[in-house]
Amino acid sequence: MDVLAPDALEFDLRGRFRIRESPVTIAVDEVVQILHPENSDDLISEQDFALDDRLPYWADLWPASVVLSRFLRGLQGDGRTLLELGCGSGAVATAAARAGFDVTATDYYEDSPQFARVNAWRNAQVDITARCADWNRWPNDLRGFDLIVASDVLYEQRNAPLIARVMAQSLGQHGEGWIADPGRVGSAGFPDWCISHALSCETVARVPIEAGAHLHTVSLYRITR
Repeated sequence: MDVLAPDALEFDLRGRFRIRESPVTIAVDEVVQILHPENSDDLISEQDFALDDRLPYWADLWPASVVLSRFLRGLQGDGRTLLELGCGSGAVATAAARAGFDVTATDYYEDSPQFARVNAWRNAQVDITARCADWNRWPNDLRGFDLIVASDVLYEQRNAPLIARVMAQSLGQHGEGWIADPGRVGSAGFPDWCISHALSCETVARVPIEAGAHLHTVSLYRITR
């Protein structure tokens, strides 16, 4: 299949989705504009849900992704490789690209990494790598990354062992994993799953963030070998 240029890909996505543009503040006086589907409910498929309980969480902008975006924007990428798990519409990938990382954005939904690619191009003028990837059948070639990041991916208990295994497979020897989590059900057991894969997991910060009328607290986990 031909790979579309970012501008052509944006045209394609606009033709297939009702799209909105949301501002995301990733640093002081630095706002990116993220394209994403207007209403995730429009994307719910009974067929997908019957197949594997799949719901289109990727189409929403979650507070944890904003926290992770701000954290990454404060780092110096310097061309280091960064893999994102569950990239959604691409706020985190966009911030990482602007920080100078060599970004590979992945998600279970085929269209999700394409939105991430378009948003990184629109906001950072960088054509990132976009991959559709399943944590249950993780590609063998995704290895040796300097950073692996994810936000709000522990929303089901079954995700914790999968993410720990993916981290163990894809993290470089001296790499770091960073997960932003708002206290989802899978977070409690995640450190133990990391240990079972010879990884360590520590909570390094708890970050308050307002979203609408609600105040959320997002934990930042650091994962190392």
